Amino acid sequence: MSFDPNAHREASRENWEAAAAGWVRHQDVVRELGAPVSHWMIEALRLQPGERVLELAAGLGEPGMLAAELVAPMGGVIISDQSEAMLEGARQRALSLGLSNVEFQVLGAEWIDLPVASVDAVLCRWGYMLMADPVAALAESRRVLRPGGRLALAVWDAIAHNPWALLPAQELRERGLLPEPQEGQPGPFALGDRGLVAELLAQTGFAELEVQSMELWRRHPSFEDLWETTLDLSRVFHDAVFARPEPEIEQIKSALAERFARYTDVEGAVAVPGRTLLARASA
Repeated sequence: MSFDPNAHREASRENWEAAAAGWVRHQDVVRELGAPVSHWMIEALRLQPGERVLELAAGLGEPGMLAAELVAPMGGVIISDQSEAMLEGARQRALSLGLSNVEFQVLGAEWIDLPVASVDAVLCRWGYMLMADPVAALAESRRVLRPGGRLALAVWDAIAHNPWALLPAQELRERGLLPEPQEGQPGPFALGDRGLVAELLAQTGFAELEVQSMELWRRHPSFEDLWETTLDLSRVFHDAVFARPEPEIEQIKSALAERFARYTDVEGAVAVPGRTLLARASA
């Protein structure tokens, strides 16, 4: 089946609108998982007071809010996403933190509605790999950066290094509930190769490239919590599971508990490893 980029964009927008409530409910899990990544990205940008920062595919905007503290009081951050529902969650988070130098915009990263050379830094944590045309998104990122501006990004490494995603996918595929991923198409692990990330950055005109990996841990107090969180954070998993009759849902849940048993301690807490790729570059 040929890839339809416009259909992917529309489906992606609808998916994130539907998933936003779950991400807000489980934002503490997402924040803990992503904190080391966000801090690495912020340090990579070497932000200064007064600078203007753009966060793309921001979701709940945690990296952008860290940036806002560093560029205050005269500088500011644009937290952007294609999903208004995700941005509403980010607005509530910014209010709780008392941030006043953050604005929110519905933007698609492949066509950024900002002038040329209008920001000093761009952040994108776990976004480019989901886009229909990541090359276009990177080119747009470079377009809106001022000369010498900085980019920091994160994408997931290959799925083999991320059993938190691999094990549910294996269970669904073995049951015929999830198709095999198609090479070259967007997805959480579509850019899971250091060489590919470096190649795309160079192709879109970035310089002073650095790409590295970071080990992460996704932690849950119990398998039940992991199960509920996965249902809430992944619409693909949620929809595939709840399309099945109740007895099969219980079978899937039981089978996944067995798969995750190796990451479960004697008290029932679950700690699942993961690996992300991190990159920084200059315009």
